[in-house]
Amino acid sequence: MTRFAVLASGAGTNLQAILDAVASGQIAAEPSLVLTDRPNAKALDRAQAAGIPRAVLPFKDFESRETFTDAVVAEVKSSGADFVVLAGFMRILAPAACEAYPNAIINTHPSLLPAFQGASAVAEAIAYGVTVTGCTVHLIDEELDHGPIIVQEAVPVLPGDDEESLHERIKVVEHRLLPEVVANFAQGRYRVDGRHVALT
Repeated sequence: MTRFAVLASGAGTNLQAILDAVASGQIAAEPSLVLTDRPNAKALDRAQAAGIPRAVLPFKDFESRETFTDAVVAEVKSSGADFVVLAGFMRILAPAACEAYPNAIINTHPSLLPAFQGASAVAEAIAYGVTVTGCTVHLIDEELDHGPIIVQEAVPVLPGDDEESLHERIKVVEHRLLPEVVANFAQGRYRVDGRHVALT
């Protein structure tokens, strides 16, 4: 069976959506590892409850982004993962990750890329005054929030929205889209041609 690793930094709500989809049979693949850069991440509790191996690699323990990435790749490879899902992982990986898993690292981002790249996407959308933002699930490449887009869905920005209220509505979409993408990826249903990703 296809195996995949999940990298998460926080509460792990996207991770939980994936685990629920595995349990229901929507995702026909096995989580091989949950890795976090934060020892107190709730994602670790979710992994433990599901019986999935866990790894903690605090970024401060490494000399550089490159040595951190090398350690992440080593953990992921030793778990037997065929592909990787970044589910709220707040560290930027060095190019070695893409070299180890070319077109096989999935990320979810709370905007309609290429708009509002980076960690402050939701706050920036509100500050800019857009009336629509959304969620993007994409493959990563060597640039930040830049890789080929797999799927996007719009989320309206409502009058009176703050960062928290808007982000909660985006998460609802993320929790649906990300498991769908993982399920399709596990079945080898995506064909990548440059920046274009087709579902076959």
